[in-house]
Amino acid sequence: MKIRPDVGLTFDDVLLAPQPSSVRSRKDVSPHTWLTPDIRLSVPIISSNMDTVTEERMAIAMAQLGGIGFLHRFMSIADQADCVQKVKRAESIVVENPLTISADASVDQARGLMAEADVGGLVVLDAHNQVIGMVTNRDVLFAPDGGAPLSQVMTPRNRLVVASQDETIEQARAKLFANRIEKLPLVDGEGRLTGLITAQDIIKIQQHPDATKDSRGRLRVGAAVGVRADDLERAAACVNAGADLLVVDIAHGHSEHTIAMVRQLKQRFPGVPVVAGNVAVPQGVIDLAQAGAEAIKVGVGAGSTCTTRIVTGFGVPQLTAIAECAQAAQALGLRIIADGGIRNSGDITKALAAGAGSVMLGNILAGMDESPGAPVIRNGRRYKIVRGMASLTANVDRKKLEHSEMPIEDWGDVVPEGVEAIVSYRGAAADTLHQLVGGLRSGMSYAGARTLEELWEKAEFIRVTPSGMRESHPHDVELI
Repeated sequence: MKIRPDVGLTFDDVLLAPQPSSVRSRKDVSPHTWLTPDIRLSVPIISSNMDTVTEERMAIAMAQLGGIGFLHRFMSIADQADCVQKVKRAESIVVENPLTISADASVDQARGLMAEADVGGLVVLDAHNQVIGMVTNRDVLFAPDGGAPLSQVMTPRNRLVVASQDETIEQARAKLFANRIEKLPLVDGEGRLTGLITAQDIIKIQQHPDATKDSRGRLRVGAAVGVRADDLERAAACVNAGADLLVVDIAHGHSEHTIAMVRQLKQRFPGVPVVAGNVAVPQGVIDLAQAGAEAIKVGVGAGSTCTTRIVTGFGVPQLTAIAECAQAAQALGLRIIADGGIRNSGDITKALAAGAGSVMLGNILAGMDESPGAPVIRNGRRYKIVRGMASLTANVDRKKLEHSEMPIEDWGDVVPEGVEAIVSYRGAAADTLHQLVGGLRSGMSYAGARTLEELWEKAEFIRVTPSGMRESHPHDVELI
């Protein structure tokens, strides 16, 4: 038996001591970080790969706001790849593969395709991929005959404004304004479709200047996979759909099958970054990094819906886990993701000050409009459902996904390490992210740190008693 002499600490056990600061405004602080050596985030926040937190709506919102979302893996391979595609199509400089339709298709077919893909227009092509027209929602909205061919309602080529495939954004903006149009097909010298520029994409670029994007102007997104044989197929489908990184999502990431999966992913998709975890000790970081992981998730049992520490007796208090694992990661030139236990912006500041490169949020984001958790009403108040991915219902649903239904009488054989719960409805993710990032900027200013690297250097923690933590909260007043 071995007993470590040190005391494990978590967020409420410490405060950060204020440092001399020349920061005049929190606007002078930059919370930018590197998720992997090649992926930069304007905001060091990631939405958790939980099925009540991140699907395409949350992933789109997170990337637009400067963070990134990790799509959960508890859906079919086809559905996850479809989620990736929806995120990648949500914004771009040029839509490289715009949706198209043939001129002999019907009005109803066009309506259905636009509704299914959630787009406002389709480029009409002939058999040689040449542009012969454009159809938009306005063309089909009130069309009386759903069976009529599109050639009767579309804007034909001779009245269609197009541009060359070398069109710049500024040229496209001018052409869209001059002709009072919203979509600009791009064609080559022979009139074949090469892309599409839309007014909405230009507007989104202006609205979200700090968005997390790839080199083609598309929003970035991560896709979670497991360690089963078919997870290589899942990874391939997500990469083909455009996933920017793969996340090996295992509760105990410091295991042989996790390390083996990381190696396989790096061999099969050498240009795709791999995030792996979860671990709670430095050797876990080292072993996953040696297998090829470019970032490591840190946290075992710290999540609000996780009961691993109670069920198994294993775990490391989160702040200690972050500090020890970050030291190992920085020696390897990598960054860790602090996953679990964060309840407010002060915890984010503490996690980053302890050495994390970014934080992953679950509970805080589960109550957002963009989260896929089911909404419920209790006593006139709105809530959304959240559950740990090792909870009873998550285990049962996973069996359904694997096409092996679990009889009710076998539910007692499951040993859950998570719970199902509700969280208060919190509105749009943008509002909460604004508050969290504002608190982080203020926290960095108290450390006299303009960058995350300076925060690592200047942070000084002090342990506090429970009385000291109570003193930190509002006290001796009646809140209104």
